[in-house]
Amino acid sequence: QAQLKESGGGLVQAGGSLRLSCDASGGTFRGLPVAWFRRRPGEDREFLVSISGRGENTFYADSVKGRFTASRDNAKSTVFLQMDSLMPEDTAVYYCAAGVAYGITAEPAYGFWGQGTQVTVSS
Repeated sequence: QAQLKESGGGLVQAGGSLRLSCDASGGTFRGLPVAWFRRRPGEDREFLVSISGRGENTFYADSVKGRFTASRDNAKSTVFLQMDSLMPEDTAVYYCAAGVAYGITAEPAYGFWGQGTQVTVSS
């Protein structure tokens, strides 16, 4: 069974950048679509981006399009989220999740989740 673990979160000033990693272990990761979500304080979890199994396709939510970039290295079983031009409203816990279909924004489509990494953007 695949296990996912996020890393790379932290405190950054507005306008700065962070790169999150999602490392997979314990199962077949290659070929599985992966998505990034986030949960801002007091809000529901929000879909950010889906990346296809080989990384050739990405689908972004409007809220992060043009600022966030997803990529993956299947040889290392790792998916990345490069976050640029960060704003205070990007403060959230960020999660990666693996599913069976690319481009799905709904949480129930993803069977494997990491525990999240905190990103805090100061103004």
